Amino acid sequence: VQLQASGGGLVQAGGSLRLSCLGSGIDLAYYSVGWFRQAPGKEREGISCLSSSGHATYYEDSVKGRFTISKDNAKNTVYLQMRSLEPDDTAIYYCATVLPVMSTTTMCTAVGSSGQGTLVTVSS
Repeated sequence: VQLQASGGGLVQAGGSLRLSCLGSGIDLAYYSVGWFRQAPGKEREGISCLSSSGHATYYEDSVKGRFTISKDNAKNTVYLQMRSLEPDDTAIYYCATVLPVMSTTTMCTAVGSSGQGTLVTVSS
């Protein structure tokens, strides 16, 4: 079982990127999935997660209104569309399965392992 994040890169402030989380050996249609990031010198934080149905979402305050999480079950992939990127968004981004997400969810709690992550660098 593996979740592999991809799609990172270097972008200017105000730009956009779309990250992908591909499941291998696991059917993401039946799991809640979350995106996490770890900036240099900081702890890993959960920034967004999505229920298995795709109907319930959670966003951490710093990304709310700028990032959108979605899924494509046919591609066994969860996406994170990131817009209006800021230098503070610079981090390694990871995806992992999380505790079931509901409309009342207040944080993303990883229950599965994440892959190597993908680096997002936002220049000012």
